[in-house]
Amino acid sequence: MPATSVSSRPPHAQQRRFRRLCVVNKAAEPTGAAVRSITQGGAISVETRINDRIRVPEVRLVGPNGEQVGIVRIEDALRLAVEADLDLVEVAPMAKPPVCKLMDFGKFKYEAALKERESRKNQTHTIIKEMKLRPKIDQHDYETKKGHVERFLKAGDKVKITIMFRGREQSRPELGLRLLAKLAEDVEELGYVEANPKQDGRNMLMVLAPHKRKSDPSRKAKPEADTASDE
Repeated sequence: MPATSVSSRPPHAQQRRFRRLCVVNKAAEPTGAAVRSITQGGAISVETRINDRIRVPEVRLVGPNGEQVGIVRIEDALRLAVEADLDLVEVAPMAKPPVCKLMDFGKFKYEAALKERESRKNQTHTIIKEMKLRPKIDQHDYETKKGHVERFLKAGDKVKITIMFRGREQSRPELGLRLLAKLAEDVEELGYVEANPKQDGRNMLMVLAPHKRKSDPSRKAKPEADTASDE
């Protein structure tokens, strides 16, 4: 049997033919989140098995319009798929028994690819820069680092501020908190605190986000964030 088949019958004809072919198993009424997600248009698993690639003795069958057929032998499910000019697609392989649905698999993959492409087209890529400071940074270095943060925020990028503690500085977290509060106040016209300061091992982290978002969603993010550190 071919992996996929494209039906030449109109949808309403397929539905009538399917109703004539199926015998609903009332004693095996499907339950569970897996079946509910399929009847509501849930996603198909990553490595989808279809038709004769499904090697289990029985499956819980769902019709092309979400009809609950029940538990049937795999041979009967494959026969129904052939007679309805559809594919038998395993949509919940981890269920017991696995849940399969009758559908036009080629059409499903084509529509899913279109949706994914449209989603990528409308996605806005956010670049997170990083700025590293010491808790006892001098004023000149602070102004330089603040200038970098302002430049990043003006460009529409988020900035992760990292305060690096060394030695006895680790017992003075208030130094880092004061420095982060001062920086957030100095750049408040360009950005706001998206993630409040938190301790992360020897470091203290805070994330600033710009008030103004990027207007060009096609700009690609670089794999590595720009880093400026105070050694």
